[in-house]
Amino acid sequence: MHEFIEAFKFIAHNGAVAGRPGLPTLTHLALETLRVGAIGVAISIVIAVPIGVWLGHVHRGSFVAINLGNIGRALPSLAVLAIGDAFLGLGLTVVELALVILAVPPIITNSYLAVDGVDRDLVDAAKGMGMSEGEILRRVELPLAVPLIFAGIRTAAVFVVSTTTIASLAGFSGSLGDVIANETSYHFSGVLGAAICVAALALAVEGALTLVQRALTPRGLLLAEPRRGRVRVADAMPA
Repeated sequence: MHEFIEAFKFIAHNGAVAGRPGLPTLTHLALETLRVGAIGVAISIVIAVPIGVWLGHVHRGSFVAINLGNIGRALPSLAVLAIGDAFLGLGLTVVELALVILAVPPIITNSYLAVDGVDRDLVDAAKGMGMSEGEILRRVELPLAVPLIFAGIRTAAVFVVSTTTIASLAGFSGSLGDVIANETSYHFSGVLGAAICVAALALAVEGALTLVQRALTPRGLLLAEPRRGRVRVADAMPA
């Protein structure tokens, strides 16, 4: 219990350590951690969402999409850093590479499953109304797929924020990983305090993305959740 008390004191003092006035503040390190993580998640979304959505729309590539998720969960980030260092050297680039490799699999898998799982009757009805493939994807499939796509993004974002601390191992300075990897300067209370901050950041990102998800989810799907206990895409469409 004493360690936790000291850790929260460290947080309350914004990372200040007696006798070391030149150390960066926790606020600065937390913001830098969010920046590095946001870059990784943004790159992953740009890569993974279009691929997963298209594969789901054409109902092909399930083996690739699902197994890519399994590979991503099994591939250690430290191994990616070690291999990346050999080709790219130390720095932010190799850190972002490791984060993207970590984040792409759950996003692409969920994007595929979300679009592929849209009720075929709704798609057929849209075709009967004369909609093009692009209109069906944009106006029917994507709105109904939002909850599951965002579930993948939220999972990836939590993974990325909690893993951004490895940046210090790749020669990139400025994240909360600097505190966790430097017990000599920050003592155990600082290491524990930084770990608590990382957990809080991950929860905050999860909460923020949940609000964005609810804002983008069609009202019919939101109304269906408490009634059925789970989302059914058919509930989002008018009778």
